[in-house]
Amino acid sequence: MGVRERKIREKESMRRKILDAARGLFVQEGYEHFTMRTLADRIEYTPTTIYLYFKDKDELIGEVCEESFRGLLKQLERIKGKYEDPVEAVRTGCRAYVDFGLAHSNHYKMSFMSAMPAVTSEEVERLNRKYPAGMAAYNFLRTAVETCIEQGRFRKVEVDAATQAIWAAIHGITSLLIVKAAFNWVKRDRLIDLLIDTMIQGMKP
Repeated sequence: MGVRERKIREKESMRRKILDAARGLFVQEGYEHFTMRTLADRIEYTPTTIYLYFKDKDELIGEVCEESFRGLLKQLERIKGKYEDPVEAVRTGCRAYVDFGLAHSNHYKMSFMSAMPAVTSEEVERLNRKYPAGMAAYNFLRTAVETCIEQGRFRKVEVDAATQAIWAAIHGITSLLIVKAAFNWVKRDRLIDLLIDTMIQGMKP
């Protein structure tokens, strides 16, 4: 391995160390109490080192969340085009979402369960351009729902309202299974499948 390749690998290794530590620390501390200095102490480096990779806390958190969304999007893209029946695409996509959240609970808690500061609609648009994976994952579900409505498989309702209602339901069960893991749940797979099936049945004409 040449000097250049070794430096690239070392840089990526450090970036990975920062991102992994930031995710765990953010889940513990929350947005307001998360600081670059605390993160530096966690990985035993100076804050200056972290600033070589990320210009500020918001950029670091944005990248951690984007990484989570990319992981979810990768799961959803495996489904895309696999099902001719759009209802099955919705069903399978919802299940993939829940499974991803449960398998990557820290990713999920940081991206979907942590309070963030309020931003303007213009700032939201800017962030969506900078970090596109989140909207791409949302649009996967939206497209499947829209197809179901157009083909008469779902009731004639506003597409985004239907998409967001479905998202809210699967987010709810994912969050509960993460934060209330000790609750006496019925068999997990049965619970998840029943929720998704009930939700889809409720959307039908």
